[in-house]
Amino acid sequence: MEVRDQVRGCLLIAYRDLLRFWKFKHWLFSQIVMNLADVVIFALVFNNIVNRQYIPDYVKFMSTGVLAVSVFASSFSIAREVGAEIRREVVQYLLTLPTSRNAVIAGRIIGGTLRGLIYQTAFIALNLAVVGIPSPKQSVIILYTSFMLAAAMSALAIAITTSTRDFNLQATFRALTYYMLFFFSNVFYPREVLALRFPGALATIVTHTPISLAAEVYRWSFGYSEYINPTALYELTLWAFTLLVTASLLYRRNISGR
Repeated sequence: MEVRDQVRGCLLIAYRDLLRFWKFKHWLFSQIVMNLADVVIFALVFNNIVNRQYIPDYVKFMSTGVLAVSVFASSFSIAREVGAEIRREVVQYLLTLPTSRNAVIAGRIIGGTLRGLIYQTAFIALNLAVVGIPSPKQSVIILYTSFMLAAAMSALAIAITTSTRDFNLQATFRALTYYMLFFFSNVFYPREVLALRFPGALATIVTHTPISLAAEVYRWSFGYSEYINPTALYELTLWAFTLLVTASLLYRRNISGR
């Protein structure tokens, strides 16, 4: 099969996932409202309570944190569909298409990545209005960070979903992963507070998860924070490629029936 045909098949699979994404209008609306509520509620409640030594402006702090969460949540939505297709053997239909299995796998991951990037645009606009305007160089870093995070999260979601065919286990694994990465991150708390509240090793791990790394890059890029881990982008890239390889192998194993 020619490379051109494989690329075309990959893009068709990704396009199919994007079309399905728009069908969940109510879910999209509820997710946007929930993420905006995170900013409004937490900012209003904690803005005058938190120690300004650690968080000078909680509104801006939360806005940049929710930017990372928005990519995470929307990219993770691909897991439900992949899991349902495997259980109902719809994936067998995809395998009959005139394209390779590698193209099918790549198309699913690209579809999940594009979902995250599209969904995030509203929250980028929010940060531009609330936090600040990034420089051209910082804008490129924001785009790269969003792409790596969206790819890593869609790959992670597919890897978790394809680890078992049991619906209850799929839902349990997805929920545990979602909430662990969501709450064990610096979205709500800065690294100084994490170091105070968690044991040293656990605090270090929390600050090096994909969500925490992306939130830190966003805060620096939009001008909220002057500090950024010099290896943050390298670590995020390593996370993305590791999860992409893992997801591809697990998805291939499952659709191959082994």
